[in-house]
Amino acid sequence: MHQIVCFCYSRIVRSVYIEQNSGGSRFDSGDSWTILSPLEQSIKKKIETFGVPLKDKSWGININYGVKTGLNEAFIIDGAKRAELIAADPKSAEIIRPILRGKDIKRYSYDFADQWLIAAHNGNKDKDIFRIDVKKYPAVKKHLDNFFQKIEKRQDKGDTPYNLRSCAYWEDFSKQKIVWGNLCLKAQYSFVKEEFYINAPSPMIVPGSLYLLAVMNSKIADFYIRSLGVTRNGGYFEYKPMFVEKLPIPLLSNDNQKNIINIVKKIISAKENGMDTFELETLIESILYSIFNFTKNEIQLLNQY
Repeated sequence: MHQIVCFCYSRIVRSVYIEQNSGGSRFDSGDSWTILSPLEQSIKKKIETFGVPLKDKSWGININYGVKTGLNEAFIIDGAKRAELIAADPKSAEIIRPILRGKDIKRYSYDFADQWLIAAHNGNKDKDIFRIDVKKYPAVKKHLDNFFQKIEKRQDKGDTPYNLRSCAYWEDFSKQKIVWGNLCLKAQYSFVKEEFYINAPSPMIVPGSLYLLAVMNSKIADFYIRSLGVTRNGGYFEYKPMFVEKLPIPLLSNDNQKNIINIVKKIISAKENGMDTFELETLIESILYSIFNFTKNEIQLLNQY
């Protein structure tokens, strides 16, 4: 009898707990299934209400992956090899560009590791961009000949083994952009100047915007994007374009963006000088919390990100 009473009491306690702490989630779309608490659902709904997804034409941006060489060991060289190729043939400098890898990209900053891309692109006939003829760059060709068997067999290649695969957005690599590492513990987007190229699988947004950069680096954005996918072992998350493009961002006027942009400029300057940016980033968070009209409880939850 005693066992039956305990069993019934246990069931009652569990029922009350479930009733008080359960929440509803809908699984009627083709998106990944994620279970959110009522408070998390409220935050997500506000973000979607006050924001416009990055993939919307209103933003006028392109989201793509970085350069896919098919064989990084051949097409990405260090500074010493670059100097050697240019010394052998000064024309080599015409097709060698500085490149950033995912591990070089930090939050609001990046570390250039003296890595360079042999930008032997395949051209674009629709835009009258002609394929690079590597024969006109003998020092570069000699270097690539050392890897010929591998570059000939690779799948990601152009019309010749010496050329990179065709890319419809090749010009975007030489524009200002927002870039990020594909696999990170938390959001770490950076604003990169025109001369730097990006190595896949790191993605990029062109043209870059300091306002978008601020929102994307926020805890709000990190919460939303992580609600769309699954976190891997060790807390790592894969920031794929298919997730990032869905991020809703408030479409503010230029004047209303200025305050946030000015703070971002201070953050970037501070990062370049090795200074702490916690207070400046917290200030941006406060402004965004106000824009999205989050409650005290919602802010407390977001601050955990």
